[in-house]
Amino acid sequence: MGPTGAGKSAAAIALAERIGAEIVSVDSALVYRGLDIGAAKPDHAIRERIPHHLIDILDPVATYSAGQFLRDAQQAIDEIRGRGHMPLLVGGTMLYFHALLHGLAALPEADPELRRELDERVAQRGIADLHAELTRVDPEAAARIHPNDPQRIQRALEVFYLTGSPITRLQVDRRGALLTDGALKVVMCPARRADLHQRIEWRFHAMMKAGFLDEVRALRARGDLTATTPSMRAVGYRQLWAHLDGRYGLDEGVRRGIVATRRLAKRQLTWLRTVPAAHWIESADNRALDQTAELIGAVADARGS
Repeated sequence: MGPTGAGKSAAAIALAERIGAEIVSVDSALVYRGLDIGAAKPDHAIRERIPHHLIDILDPVATYSAGQFLRDAQQAIDEIRGRGHMPLLVGGTMLYFHALLHGLAALPEADPELRRELDERVAQRGIADLHAELTRVDPEAAARIHPNDPQRIQRALEVFYLTGSPITRLQVDRRGALLTDGALKVVMCPARRADLHQRIEWRFHAMMKAGFLDEVRALRARGDLTATTPSMRAVGYRQLWAHLDGRYGLDEGVRRGIVATRRLAKRQLTWLRTVPAAHWIESADNRALDQTAELIGAVADARGS
């Protein structure tokens, strides 16, 4: 696990080669075909060398839930173990990791018509109006969801409208956790926040040089995607889409993309600090891979495998 830009994917590939593992992606953007540069997707050569799972499994017009992820992850893990290999779960979508560790509440599926209504309200009144309403109907959820996190605000309101119950009440009843207390949990992250911010900025500019804007332009040209399609709400894609809509210039779009990515990393780190029994490893340390391999070896020895 780790925040975006921490270098966990490259480390995981090197680690998988060393220990003979197969990688299960825990990333809500990598599931979509065509989201390559902006999602930092491993290229085909790497994926031919190291088996990867849950990448390029959906068209970007489709929606994908944490519940679907759990089902797909279970199948991938079972198949990997059936081949006698180790599943190495790698990514930065903390909702998915939370589901793996704690299971999911019995929440209703997304309602497309209600989603459109909420999107229209955001466009007309701003996300602050929806957050204020969430504060009224579910103050506990409003307190823990950032006022600038439209996806989670809209989802919490959607659940309330569909069930009549606050999402916080429904989340008490959880089921379906795949990872037991014996799962080895490793967080890879630079020790200094400034270093992570610098890495994020460098990576975003590298993505731009690699053709990120053209990638977003091609996705827009399909004609069946909009700025509110879940896949297009991914950090970076959302800001460049708005630039292509004429809302601001390219330099401003890049700046906003970097800022949004840093904010995402901050939210990821906030959640990661709550993960019990996680081993934190400095990603810039030359011994990071050795340290992780040693942890895996210790767990394997303890289990006699």
